[in-house]
Amino acid sequence: MTFDELKEKAHSLPLQPGVYIMQDAKNTVIYVGKAKALKNRVSQYFANLASHTEKTRAMVSQIDHFDVIVADSEFEALVLENALIKRHQPHYNILLKDGKGYPYVRLSVQDAYPRFSLVGKVAEDGARYFGPFASRGNTQAILDAICAALHLPTCARVFPRDIGKGRPCLNYHMGRCDGYCRKDMDQSRYGEAIEQAVRLLEGKFQEVGEEIRAEMERAAEELRFERAAQLRDRYRAIELLGKRQKVVAGSLADTDVVGFHRGEAKSCFVVLHYVDGELAAKDWDLLETPMEEDEGDVISALVRGFYGDRGDLPRQILLPCELEDEVPITRMLSEQAGRRVHLITPQRGAKMDLIRLATKNAVEEVARATSREERQSKRMELLGKLLDLPEPPHRIEAYDISNTGSDDIVASMTVFVDGKPRKRDYRHFKLRDMDGPDDYASMEQVLTRRFRRYLDGDEKFDQKPDLLFIDGGTTHARVATGVLERMELSIPVYGMVKDDRHRTRALVTPAGEEIGIQGNPALFSLVGQIQEETHRFAIEFNRLQRKGRVRGSELDQIPGVGEKRRSELLRHFKSIKNIRAATVEELENVVPRNAAQAVYAHFHPRQEPEGQTQQPGKE
Repeated sequence: MTFDELKEKAHSLPLQPGVYIMQDAKNTVIYVGKAKALKNRVSQYFANLASHTEKTRAMVSQIDHFDVIVADSEFEALVLENALIKRHQPHYNILLKDGKGYPYVRLSVQDAYPRFSLVGKVAEDGARYFGPFASRGNTQAILDAICAALHLPTCARVFPRDIGKGRPCLNYHMGRCDGYCRKDMDQSRYGEAIEQAVRLLEGKFQEVGEEIRAEMERAAEELRFERAAQLRDRYRAIELLGKRQKVVAGSLADTDVVGFHRGEAKSCFVVLHYVDGELAAKDWDLLETPMEEDEGDVISALVRGFYGDRGDLPRQILLPCELEDEVPITRMLSEQAGRRVHLITPQRGAKMDLIRLATKNAVEEVARATSREERQSKRMELLGKLLDLPEPPHRIEAYDISNTGSDDIVASMTVFVDGKPRKRDYRHFKLRDMDGPDDYASMEQVLTRRFRRYLDGDEKFDQKPDLLFIDGGTTHARVATGVLERMELSIPVYGMVKDDRHRTRALVTPAGEEIGIQGNPALFSLVGQIQEETHRFAIEFNRLQRKGRVRGSELDQIPGVGEKRRSELLRHFKSIKNIRAATVEELENVVPRNAAQAVYAHFHPRQEPEGQTQQPGKE
């Protein structure tokens, strides 16, 4: 359909509640929405496009056609919208998508020995599911605590297959598991413990606690004091679990307080849980800032997404603004809970103070999440402007040389993407055919090898950097520029110059122009971090190389073999093992004859060197 046809169809819709389903040319559902009056709501998408946000214009530009479903009431439209979004997962519906962040506890009841696990959604696999719960971390902690309190196994053993195979694991010896892997264990106790765990997940803490307390008292009367002590500890653990579970499941919470903050790039939805008048926990979710929906519509969708699948709900939910669909949402949540759930929008007083607190938390979460991104983006923008680059650098590569005299000359390459280290792209190099320490020749070799592999299409070096940082001054930077020019590559190069205290103080161009960075703390920190990381990576590789040839010190014990001859031997034979296996003639090709004989005699003390006659009295 053309834009005018879409607009005409929207104006022909009835002024009745319902759901509209936007689709692209491939019949893919890209957006689902509900409306109290379909004509008014859908027409807004095709009127005054200039006033829409960029996201809305992008969505409208992809609409090829749309369908509507007229409902008998706003409540029916609300329920239908929820179902359609979860079914189609439209690209432009960032709200109400299925189960994001809200876990379920799964119990594999079809197994002979059922086990609990944490999953993201319910499946039709014969298992039993509990939830959804509020926080994945808290829910896992509760699940772990239940298993610990009831001494259920959490190891990798499979029952009944592994019963009697091997010793009980550490959990048994620590008193955290009853040891169902033992042959002499009463396996019927496993089913009883699982049944108690199920009731705990259902919130029946008092009931389970009374059972365990009664069993504890019986054990004490029968003088089974060890068992009584175990049950006492279990009873105490369940009492604590009861308090924590109220928070995680929200099953017995008195009040939930909703806060919302819409940022430029991200927004945040916060729920504060109050139990017995005290703040017990906080749940929050960051999302891309919604398109054109006003705050009421956004909060309506978020409230439905957060509470829509829960059977146990708080008695009242405090909201930061009035919702147009408050009546159908109240009805939906009340039907889920099996009792009245109140949605309240306070205007003043103590409840309004709670709303302000929740909103403040939302503001802080948005600031914390976006400031890191914005800070990195700002630093790269400043760096690009400082170096007069056409655009902020995305990928920065930095190089450093490390050596110990003429031995173990190595180089490091670190990579920073958008100002953050990307360690999987780090590379190190072992320098070849070097006569001795020469930082300039070493840098030339490293960069030649690196960019030759780039030009050859080596997948480990297939990304071209936007900027090169070289640990060193003008000459180092000039060497790097020479390599790039010979390879006909155009990449800006700067040296990283240190002060007398070995701290980065400036960047320097190949022409010798210094660019100060100490006056800008953000750039000073960034360049300093890059230089230190590159130096660290080089030093670590150098140490690794030295450890790999630590036996080279054995040559130092041989008369007539100094540092130079030792290096020549290692460079030629590559290892002590090869030196040990060499003949005198092979050794003489590298060092003088007397030194060759000394080396051979050192490794073959009971053998006569070739060409020598054994003297009397000597072995």
